[in-house]
Amino acid sequence: MDKQVDFLQALVSDGRPLLTLTGLCLIFSGGFALFLSATGNFLPHDVAFLQMEPEKLCSLNQCRVVRFMFHDRVAFGGSLIAIGLLYLWLSAFPLARGEPWAWWLFVVTGIVGFGSFLTYLGYGYLDAWHGAATLLLLPCFVIGLVRSFPIIRQPAPISSLLKPSVKVRWTSRLGMGRAFLLATAAGMILAGGTIMVVGMTSVFVPQDLEFMGLDEAGLQALSPRLIPLIAHDRAGFGGGICTCGITVLFCVWCGSPSRSLWQVLFFSGVAGFSTAIGVHFAVGYLDFTHLLPAYLGALILTVGLVLTHKPMHTA
Repeated sequence: MDKQVDFLQALVSDGRPLLTLTGLCLIFSGGFALFLSATGNFLPHDVAFLQMEPEKLCSLNQCRVVRFMFHDRVAFGGSLIAIGLLYLWLSAFPLARGEPWAWWLFVVTGIVGFGSFLTYLGYGYLDAWHGAATLLLLPCFVIGLVRSFPIIRQPAPISSLLKPSVKVRWTSRLGMGRAFLLATAAGMILAGGTIMVVGMTSVFVPQDLEFMGLDEAGLQALSPRLIPLIAHDRAGFGGGICTCGITVLFCVWCGSPSRSLWQVLFFSGVAGFSTAIGVHFAVGYLDFTHLLPAYLGALILTVGLVLTHKPMHTA
């Protein structure tokens, strides 16, 4: 008689299906954020908290406040899609080969990503829907980590994240390309951390207020709940960018150069930078100083991808 297999045990398997599901959920969530922004809608709990329909808010000050809010949400959605794609690659390739660094990268980015939910509380707005989704997804992610730990090669210290996958001359084509990719990731971590801090403290930079044509007192006059809602969006966006940067950094540093790694870096880069930059043109927020970090990040990433294309496709 064949050995009996429990249904749920078969579904969770070695944990990788649950981690893959986490990645797919992030991609879906990011796509949903893009859809809502493209259609000009807020979530019901946002409307309930703000006590104002988006149409009414859009009728004020040439709809600039609403467009500013959507610009944050689109960029956040792009970062979620990028993280989800990287999670799919981590689960399907290095974790499937039992590489310890991939498991630890899930742990580190999970702590940063899920932990960034707490930054939303900095201005007193608890996003009930986001909180419920986080509580539903977190057990899936944790069980996936627990189930997948036995498949990684032992010993598996967290220091495996510090070991580069290959030793290459930094002056070689692959070495220079890796340096550009690592610089992109470091810039994302710095930018995401900065945005999180801004979201929890001052919320706006001067260019933001100039675009909206209102100061903080003017925003308070529209609704005393408006700034907490915007702060929530800013902190979430910052957490997404920071988490994505950490994931890219260690995928490049620890991941073996390969066609699949190059492809996921390309697709996640397109998802992240095209939304972060493109939405500014869609809403008319074109301040060059504000966009300069994104321009530089996209340029550095492109140079890194061009330089690594041939060596990573022939590795």
